[in-house]
Amino acid sequence: MLNLGKSQLINLAMIVALGAIAIVGHQLSPLLLPKADVTGTAEPGCDLQQKACAAILPQGVRLELSITPRPIPFLQALRVEVAVSGVDARKVEVDFAGESMNMGFNRVVLAATGRGSHAGEASLPVCVSGGMTWVATVMVETDRQRFAVPFRFDTGH
Repeated sequence: MLNLGKSQLINLAMIVALGAIAIVGHQLSPLLLPKADVTGTAEPGCDLQQKACAAILPQGVRLELSITPRPIPFLQALRVEVAVSGVDARKVEVDFAGESMNMGFNRVVLAATGRGSHAGEASLPVCVSGGMTWVATVMVETDRQRFAVPFRFDTGH
């Protein structure tokens, strides 16, 4: 058996703990940053501050995102609606992230409201710099694939 001193045991315990944290983090990373099978792009020039925006994906899949009220405010309840056509969506989520600043985990799971429509409520945290470019990534999960479409919009400018 190895004859280790107290400081060596502490170092070994810290290495084992860091290894365990790395393994758990790797296993849980798909929950925080799910991988998409198909990534799309929003229609050019669309402004979520003015109207709903759409994206056309391969295989005839169409997504449309609407956020109200407009203009989109900070720290107030937002109605988030996603219409999906061309595929049966099992789960629809919208993840809000600051484009240039980490604003924490801010994802909402939308409830099916019928005929490919999904809706829910979210809110945006206030940014200390005043203005913020946000990325609202719509994630749609089907029985076979996961689609993701980022929609960019500005607030507080």
